[in-house]
Amino acid sequence: MDEPRSSLFATGAYEAPSTLAAGIAAAATPGHFDELRGQIASSTGPTAGTGPLAPEWARFFDQLGEPGLDDLDRRMANLRRQIRDNGVTYNVYADEGSGPPRPWSVDLFPLIIDPENWQRISAGVLQRVRVLDRVMADMYGEQRLLASGLLPPALVHGHPGFLREMHGAQPPGTLLHIAAFDLARGPDGHWWVVSQRTQAPSGLGYLLENRLAISRQFPEAFEAMQVQRLASTYGALVESLKRSSPGGADALIALLTPGPYNETYFEHAYLARYLGLTLVEGSDLTVRDDRLYLKTLQGLKPVHGLLKRVDDEFLDPLELRSDSTLGVPGLLQAVRAGNVLLANAPGSAFLESPALLGFLPALARHLLGEELSLPALPTWWCGEDAARTAALPHMADCVIKPTYPKSPWHDSFEAVLGGQLPQRGRDEWTGRILRRSDEHTLQEELPLSQMPTWQQPTSGARGHIAQRSVLLRVFAVSDGPGSWRVLPGGMARVVGDGSGVGSAVVSMQRGGSSADVWVLAPGEVDTTTLLQSHPTPETISRRDRLVTSRAAENLFWLGRYTERAENNVRLARLVLQSLNGDDQSSQPLLAWLSAAAVDNGLVHAKVPSALQARRVFERSLISGLAEPESYSVGHNLRSLRLAAAGVRERLAQEHWSTIVHAEEDFFRRCAAYEGEETYLSVDALRILESASGHLAAITGGQTDRMTRDDGWRLLSIGRHIERLGFLASSLQLALDTGALFDEAGFEGVLALFDSTITFHAQYQQTREVAALIDLLVIDRDNPRSLGWVAQLLRGRLSRLAGGRPGDIGAASMAVPNPDLWELGALCRVDADRSGVSPQLTELLQFCCDSAYTLSDTISALYFTHSDARHSIGT
Repeated sequence: MDEPRSSLFATGAYEAPSTLAAGIAAAATPGHFDELRGQIASSTGPTAGTGPLAPEWARFFDQLGEPGLDDLDRRMANLRRQIRDNGVTYNVYADEGSGPPRPWSVDLFPLIIDPENWQRISAGVLQRVRVLDRVMADMYGEQRLLASGLLPPALVHGHPGFLREMHGAQPPGTLLHIAAFDLARGPDGHWWVVSQRTQAPSGLGYLLENRLAISRQFPEAFEAMQVQRLASTYGALVESLKRSSPGGADALIALLTPGPYNETYFEHAYLARYLGLTLVEGSDLTVRDDRLYLKTLQGLKPVHGLLKRVDDEFLDPLELRSDSTLGVPGLLQAVRAGNVLLANAPGSAFLESPALLGFLPALARHLLGEELSLPALPTWWCGEDAARTAALPHMADCVIKPTYPKSPWHDSFEAVLGGQLPQRGRDEWTGRILRRSDEHTLQEELPLSQMPTWQQPTSGARGHIAQRSVLLRVFAVSDGPGSWRVLPGGMARVVGDGSGVGSAVVSMQRGGSSADVWVLAPGEVDTTTLLQSHPTPETISRRDRLVTSRAAENLFWLGRYTERAENNVRLARLVLQSLNGDDQSSQPLLAWLSAAAVDNGLVHAKVPSALQARRVFERSLISGLAEPESYSVGHNLRSLRLAAAGVRERLAQEHWSTIVHAEEDFFRRCAAYEGEETYLSVDALRILESASGHLAAITGGQTDRMTRDDGWRLLSIGRHIERLGFLASSLQLALDTGALFDEAGFEGVLALFDSTITFHAQYQQTREVAALIDLLVIDRDNPRSLGWVAQLLRGRLSRLAGGRPGDIGAASMAVPNPDLWELGALCRVDADRSGVSPQLTELLQFCCDSAYTLSDTISALYFTHSDARHSIGT
C-alpha cells in the first residue's frame, strides 16, 4: 500500500488532504459498503484511488490543515500516550494472578454519520426500545403476548434470564432505562439491527473516553463539523433515574460494579465519576427491612437506585445464584417492595436472545400499531418447524447463534459462520440443530461496511489508511416515564485486521479495536454540560463525601501493607548489611536481627539463626524476598497493589502507576537472579534499595496527593497501627536479646527506627539507654517514636469518630496515652531484671496488644457494621 505523501508537491503547489486521502486510501473489500466514499466497493478489488470521498469525510480531512496526512503519525502517538497516561484499560483476562491489563484500543479516525442517516437510526432505535419495554412489562405481568401466540413460551420461560422471582412485581419507574443496539451497514447503505443488549450493556463509559481522546486530536474538525455533544443525554438519564426512584430529586443513586477484576472496570469507575454516582460493589450494600443501604464510615445510608453493571443472575444470592459474591442478599425483595430502583429492572436478559428479533415486527404491530422502521437481519428460530425448514438449506449464508447464550443448562456456544464450514461441518450442525432445535437460531450474514483507520505496522514506521469492518453500538436511555432519547453518538467496534468479515465476529475480546462516533448536527449544537454552572456557597458546603466501607477497608489495608513493606525492606537491608559488615561478630546484634526477621516473616522459624549458621540464614532471607506465600517483601508489595486496585478511582494516575511499577520492578529484578548460585547479598541489597525508593514515592503520593477525608484517615491509621506494632515489638526484642546494651546492637536499633542522624545530632556520641528511650519512645517530634505514633493514632481516631480535633473517641482510648509516660519510670530498673525496666516492658507489650486489637475494633465499627451502636442514617 502506498505511503502518505506530503501535502505539498515538489513544485510547491498545495494539494488538499482530502484529495490525497482519496488518492492513496484503498477501497473497501468488494461487496462491502465503503464508509469513506459513501458507496458499495467495486468488484475490481481494494485498489487505491477508486473514487472521491463522501462529503463528510472530505470535510474531515480538509480540516487537518497544511500538515495534512503527514501529521497523522504524530497524532496517533499522542493518542496512544493519552490513553496510557489516563490509565484507560480493558482487562480481557483480568484476574488476581494476571499481568497488567492491556490499554484500551481506539482508532485515530472517528466513524462519521451524517444527519440524514442518524435520523433514520434514532427513530428506529426509539421505536424498538418502546417495543422491548412493553414486551418485558407484559412478560412480568399478564403475559397476554404468550396467550395470543405472538411470542413462543419457550423463548421466555425457557430462557435462564427470565426471572420467575420477579413475576407480578411492579418495580418503580421504567423497566428499561438503558438499551444498546448493535447495528451493521449493508452493501446497499442501509442499517440493520444485528443484536440488542438490555441486561447490563457496556460501552457508555468507553465512548466518553473515546470522544475526549479523539476530539483532542482533531479539535478543528470537531468544532467545524458541528458534531453533536453527549452531555445532555447523560444528564437526562441521571435525572430520570432520580425522579423515578423512591428518593426523588435527592435520591442516592449508585453504580453497582462486579469489582476491579471485571474486564470493563475502568468504564464503571469512569462512568460513575462522570455521572456523579457512587461506585459500589455488592459488599458495600446491605438490605434491612426490605430497604437497601450503603455501608459508609458514617453508618448505613439509604440507597434509592442502582445503575447495575452486574448480570442479573449474580444480583441476589438468596434467590438467584447462591454462590454469588457480587450481589446483595435480599436485593430482589427490596425491588419487589418498591423501595429501590434497578436500571435495568432484573429479568431483562431474555430480551437479548437473537431468536426474539424474528418476532419483533409482529410484536410492534400489535403493541404500537406500527411497522418497525429499522429492520433487523433476517433471523430464524429453529424451535419453529417452518422457520427451521426454511433456514437450514441456507446455512452457508447464515450465522449459527445460541438461542440462550451462556445458559448453564442449554447448549451454548460461540457464534459460527456457516459459510466458513465445509459441507461435512454444515451436515454435523444440521444434525445438532435437528436434535435440539430450540437452542439454535440462524441469522443471515451481512458483509459489514468498512471505515478508514490509521494503521502503523510497527512502532516508528509511517502509517497508512486501511479499511476495516465496523459494527456500530447505539444507546437509548430513559429521560422520563415511558420516554427515551438516543445518545447522539455511540461506540464503533472495529475488526482487528482487514478481512471482509460478516456481522458475527466483531469483538473487543478477539483483538478488535474501537472508534469514536461523530454524529453531525443538522443545525445548532447542544452545548449542555454536566458541570454545575453557578454553584452557591450553600450547595458547595453541603457536599456529602461518602466513603464506602469497602473503599475504607481497602484504604486501611493499603496503608498497612505500605508500612509493612517499608518495615520489611528496612529490616532486610539492616540484616544483610550487618551480616556482611564490621559488626558481624556482635552476638546480641545477630540474635536480635534473627528474632526480628523471624517475627516479621522474612525468614522461616525453622531456619537456623544467624548465630548458628550465618550464611544459611542469609541465603534463606535472600531467597525468600519474593516468596508469594509468606509475609515477604514481594508478598507485601503485591498485597499493596491489590488493595490499591480496589480504590483505583481514588488514586492519582501517577500514584497508581508508581504502585504498579514498584511491584513489577521488584519481581522482575528478583526473577533475573532466580536459580543463580551467585545471587549475593550485594545483589539483594540493590533490589531492596530500588524497592525502598519506590515505597518512598508511594508514601509521598499518599501524603501529598490524597484528600484528607475519612478514607485517608483510615489509610493513615492503618499505617500507624502497623508502625506501632513493628516498633514496639522490635524494641522489645532488642531488650530481650540484650542488643540494646551492645554498641553494635544500639546502632542497629537506631537504624531500624530510621533515627540515627537525629540521635547523634541531639546526644552526640553517648550510648545511654535513657537517651535512646527518650528519642524512640517519648519524643513527640520524632515520627518513628512510639509517643509520636500513639499521639497521631489517638488524634486520627477521634477525628474519624466525628469529633472535633482534641476530642477523644472510644476507639482512641484503646491506644496508650503518651501524656502519661515518664522517662524516669521507663528507665527505672528493678534489681532482678538485668537492667530492663518493668514499666518499659509493660508499655511495649501494651503497644503491641493495642496494634492487634485496634484493627478488630475498627473492622467492627466501620467495615462490617456489626456494632449495634453504628445506627442507620436517614
